[in-house]
Amino acid sequence: MIGSLIHEDYMKLFESKKIVSPFLNNDQIQPASLDLTLSDECYEIKYSFVCHDSTVRKKLHKLALKKIDLKNQFLFEKNKTYIVRLNEKLNLSNNMFGHCNPKSTTGRLDIFCRTIVDYTDEYEKIPSNYNGEIFLEITSRSFNILLQSGDRLNQLRLINSDHQYYSDYELSILHNSHKIIFENDNFKIENGLKISANLKETNNPVAYSAKLNAPNINFNKINFHKIEDFWNPLHSESNSLIIEKDKFYILRSKEKISIPPFLAGEMVPYDTGIGDFRAHYAGFFDPGFGDPNGSYAVLEVKTNELPFLLEDGQTIARIKYEKLNKKSNVVYGSKIKSNYQNQGLKLSKHFY
Repeated sequence: MIGSLIHEDYMKLFESKKIVSPFLNNDQIQPASLDLTLSDECYEIKYSFVCHDSTVRKKLHKLALKKIDLKNQFLFEKNKTYIVRLNEKLNLSNNMFGHCNPKSTTGRLDIFCRTIVDYTDEYEKIPSNYNGEIFLEITSRSFNILLQSGDRLNQLRLINSDHQYYSDYELSILHNSHKIIFENDNFKIENGLKISANLKETNNPVAYSAKLNAPNINFNKINFHKIEDFWNPLHSESNSLIIEKDKFYILRSKEKISIPPFLAGEMVPYDTGIGDFRAHYAGFFDPGFGDPNGSYAVLEVKTNELPFLLEDGQTIARIKYEKLNKKSNVVYGSKIKSNYQNQGLKLSKHFY
């Protein structure tokens, strides 16, 4: 069936050797995506690249500065760029193609990562019927981070034949039968569901910004690092916040959203019509996120050009809803130990 694959489809792809990995763990398979894992093969590189006319390995022969063994933890230094082979390989057929994106935890740590594969002129793209290795380019931009083989920074979504997105009309009809947005009666559906920034002036922080000089983060230590060592809490002044150039911010949406079990959601990461900033680095919502009563979307915000005045209730991102090839019986939430269901202004799982 046409549309995005679900949990059981990935299981079948492993069984049929369409996805191959020496270290598959069942909890890598999410409701409508697959967590990818770092291998022990890593290189520091001179600069970023894509491989429109060659393999990744051929480019690495020219661009690698040094090879790094990730069997043990290695410190990925801030603003240095590395490329890591992933454990998973693909052997797709029947016009199946895919797309990759960072996991939520990766985005909340300001780790900029992009998938690169052979003979493809776009990042994050898995071409139709792709057969080969997958590599991940990694640049940590706010923190020095300890990583090693087996860590999961990005995820893969596979699609049968074609994307099937809900139109604005279909989203409006859907909302009448299965609410997709809460706590805002004046929401807008325009090229997807618009969501806004929560910057209402209160005694509580409305955002966090990454500290410039923070300790190292151990990616494998959960609920281990003190928030105050890494983040500055920010309060709203006059229901607004200045997003300063080259600083990294964590905010949350004003609205709660819901992704029904027969759909997946994707936040558009960069939309110049909304503002010259990037609002999300992960951006994928599995079926069941926020279902049935809604959950806030956490926003990873950065502007690289000019400082930007962001006001409470201002549109900050759009969410597109994509049809799954069938309803998923495995959904995001506590049953599969999902980290960010019913979240508020939530930093990554590493902090307490």
